[in-house]
Amino acid sequence: MTSPPRSATPPAAQAAPRVSSAALPVPLERGEPILLVDVADGVTTLTLNRPTRLNALSGEMLATLQAALDAIDADTRVVVLAARGRAFCAGHDLAEMREHADESRHAALFARCSRVMESFLALPQPVIAKVQGLATAAGCQLVANADLAIADEEARFAVSGIDVGLFCSTPSVPLSRNMGRKRAFEMLMTGNFVSAATAVDWGLLNRAVPAADLDATVDALAASIAAKSAVAVATGKRLFYDQLEQPLTEAYRQAGAAMARNMMSADAAEGIDAFREKREPRWQHR
Repeated sequence: MTSPPRSATPPAAQAAPRVSSAALPVPLERGEPILLVDVADGVTTLTLNRPTRLNALSGEMLATLQAALDAIDADTRVVVLAARGRAFCAGHDLAEMREHADESRHAALFARCSRVMESFLALPQPVIAKVQGLATAAGCQLVANADLAIADEEARFAVSGIDVGLFCSTPSVPLSRNMGRKRAFEMLMTGNFVSAATAVDWGLLNRAVPAADLDATVDALAASIAAKSAVAVATGKRLFYDQLEQPLTEAYRQAGAAMARNMMSADAAEGIDAFREKREPRWQHR
């Protein structure tokens, strides 16, 4: 999926103070925000917080996620998408959808969901999905749509709309772009669950770790990326997705042009000088 144009040179990113979502204007459920937002050390963590509804993507949740994504600025170096409870995300809120049996309303909901997915890809910051429990239908779509995905070893994944007479059409978009076609088609056509180990083997996840190690593994990955040049990371993410949609010759043309622009940045000059002088780089864009 080609990312919408974004600046490849974000302003300097600083370590940000921790921010509580309690003060943010997000909807409440059980007296708590349905989305928790935490900012610390350049990492923004968005946590789905509808555990009693398996973090289903209601229209309200999608709108809240979109607002949070729109609010992310250059102080953020990495985005982590997480969830509370025994499920990462069970997909769309089917009860809500059945209450409003109107095609135009359904179309608007799926358009809103697609905008959220594209907004994750359009961010210059890498997005890491931190997955526990179940990730089904649009929840599995969130995992496939993320730039990186780490899960606990007990997590399970399915695109099971087919079991209720509803082919998971929108989840098929990132699945087919992140997995082998036959693997993705098998999941979409059978609705069968796959284990975290199988999800790694099939390309849906980067890795699966013991539940006790999930937080530390994601934190280490986020910190590793946050330590890199923001210019190089943003340039790389945009180019990575843009070139995937191009024929080979055009992909190389775009990649070469991106490298030439990147080479002219202050961060590239500093990084190369630091390498030659055998010292740590001092990025201007942090």
